[in-house]
Order: sequence, then structure tokens, then C-alpha cells
Amino acid sequence: MSLTPPQGFLFAAAAAGIKPSGKPDLALALVPGGAAAAAMFTRNQIVAAPIILGREHLRRSAGRVHALIVNAGNANCATGKQGLQAAKRVCSELAFGVKLKPEHVFPSSTGIIGVPFPAEKITNALPGLLASADSSAGSLEAFANAILTTDTHAKTSCQSITRAGRSAGLVGVAKGAGMIHPNMATMLVYLFTDLAASPRDLKPTLKRAVDDSFHNISIDGDTSTNDTVLLLASGKSGLEMKSVRAEFQAALSKVCRSLAAQIVADGEGVKHVVRLRIEQSRSSEDARRIARAIANSSLVKTSWAGADPNWGRVLAAIGYSGVAVHPERINIYLGDQQVCRNGTACKFDAGQAHHYMSEPAYEIRIALGAGSHTLEFLSCDLTEEYVHINAEYST
Repeated sequence: MSLTPPQGFLFAAAAAGIKPSGKPDLALALVPGGAAAAAMFTRNQIVAAPIILGREHLRRSAGRVHALIVNAGNANCATGKQGLQAAKRVCSELAFGVKLKPEHVFPSSTGIIGVPFPAEKITNALPGLLASADSSAGSLEAFANAILTTDTHAKTSCQSITRAGRSAGLVGVAKGAGMIHPNMATMLVYLFTDLAASPRDLKPTLKRAVDDSFHNISIDGDTSTNDTVLLLASGKSGLEMKSVRAEFQAALSKVCRSLAAQIVADGEGVKHVVRLRIEQSRSSEDARRIARAIANSSLVKTSWAGADPNWGRVLAAIGYSGVAVHPERINIYLGDQQVCRNGTACKFDAGQAHHYMSEPAYEIRIALGAGSHTLEFLSCDLTEEYVHINAEYST
């Protein structure tokens, strides 16, 4: 589907000079009529100034957002009172420019931690940003590119819902390539729809979609300070949430799963995307804990980088996951090949397994023999390139 902005939204992007590269680093989404909003944030106890301010603004505005301002290149985290004041200044000046209250502006930042926040660069760029905002697909694409940091490309997904001759659009835009973990990490996700819904309607819908997607991925096990998933509904389509609740939930979950998969595929230094399928678990949470333990094991991830069918590392990670398991019931499969039977070694074709794991994407299936729950979890390998990227990130 083409990346058509839903009704009621205007987009713009600019190069404010935050990134040393001179690439676009400032993105704006305007909702002239306002939008109902719901958001989820990082679970890290250390949070950036825009997280503090975004939570406060959603509370003060009763879940109404008229403008979203996002900068890349500086996280505005660990910047103290000055950082919070700088974020407030940006929101206030943007609000003044479009005749809004500051609490109707939602801020986001991504980039390096502990560097003074260049509020003046952003405020200087606001007039041009506001003047260029429009509802074109090109402006939405520019927004998607301006929020990137170590990403190699923009991440977008879209769906539509139709009922009784009316259609509502849904577009998702994301950034994220490192510090990605199930508690949400250096990940910014913005979801725009012209469905008519209240903040109360949106909150449980967003939570379910996030639980089914962004909470089931891991690149490196690090949980960032800036993670945000924001859902905005302008209502301009005239299609009511109450008439298409199930359809919208399905569409939102599909968009979020697509964005989550794109984030993992674009992970820093990633050569292999690995889909962990945990079967026969007592609960979804048990399955998620086991998947996290496997996905965050450096030994497992380096074996994936080398396409080494070392199933013993996977089995060990299951054992220390904290979930009670029956080792004698565990079976592990690489694609169609079983490599572990009832918790012990079994004969398999190591050459075939190596060839299978050399593919850009593959599946490891783990049957626990403990229950009836199944969960799919996306992760990736850990490569030398990842080390190089993160060893030099601040320089």
C-alpha cells in the first residue's frame, strides 16, 4: 500500500544542525483539529526529559495532542534541569507558533545521552518547519527519515479499515536499530490514524498491539531511556472506533508487528534475523522470559553470527531463564531438523543446519512440553560490525 497520510495530519522535516552530518534531524507532525492520544514509554528508571514532559502533557491535556516534535542526534537525557527546561522551551515556542497550549505539544528525542540539548537550533528551525508542513506523502516520508540515528533506512507500515462506505487509514513510522529490548528501547514509534476514538478507547488497543509486537523483539538486551510509542487518532474519517474495534485492533497489531520486524532486520550489524518460536509453554509470559534469555545470550548470539548450530547454548539459556521447566521434555528444531530431543543430543546433519543458519532469516522452534501457549519472538545475531558501531557511537 502507498504511504498516504491519514486525514487531519500535516508533516514536515528539516536539518536543524543537531546531527554533525548535516542530515535532516527534526520532524514535525501537526494535527490542526487535535487528536486523541495514547502512549507507552520505556521501563528504564532513567528517562529522558521528553519522556517526563510527554507524560505530563498527556495528563494535563487529558490525552489530546495537536503537535508532535521529534529530534534526532541528541537524546536530551541526563541533562538535568537545563535539559527539561530546554524541552519545555521547544514545546512552548512551537505552541506559540500554532496558537496552542504547550501541553498540546508532545516532544520526543533520540540520540546520544548526556550531551547538552541544543534547544536554540530547534527553535530557530521551527518557522521554516511550520511553513513547509503539508499532507503529502513526500512530507510523511521526510518525517520518517528525519527521526533516524544509526538506522540504515526509514521504517513504515500502513493499513486501512472500511465499513459502510467509510474508510479510515492507519500509518506507522518507526526508528530503531540498537538498544532494542522487550521493555522497549531506543525505539520511537508514531502511529497515525483518522479513526474517531477517545484516549480511553486507544489505551488498551495500543497496549495489546505493543505486547504482540515491540515487547517480542530484542537486538542487544539494552533498554533505552527514550522509548516511546505514540498513537494519534484525528477522527477526520468519521469512522467510529466502536463500529470497527476488532478490525482496528487487527490492523494496529499488524502495523506494529511489521515495524518491529523492520527494526530487528535493520539492527546494528545484523546479518541474521532469528525467529524464536516457543511452543507448549505454561503461559505467554513464561514463553517471553525464555525467549528473552535466549535472545540476550552473547554466546547464543555469536553462534548465530557464525551459523553454528550450537543448540546447547540455547538449552542452557532456557535453564537459567528463571522459568520452571522439565529438561526431559524439551525439544529444539532448526527449521525442519530436530537438533535436541527430550533435553539431550540427537543425530542431525550439521552441514545442513549450518547452511540453514547461513540464511538471512530463519526459525528456531522450541517445544517445552509444559502447556499450550505459543509465542513468536524476533531477535538477531551479534556481529563484529555491532561492536564497531557502538565502540565509536559518541565520536
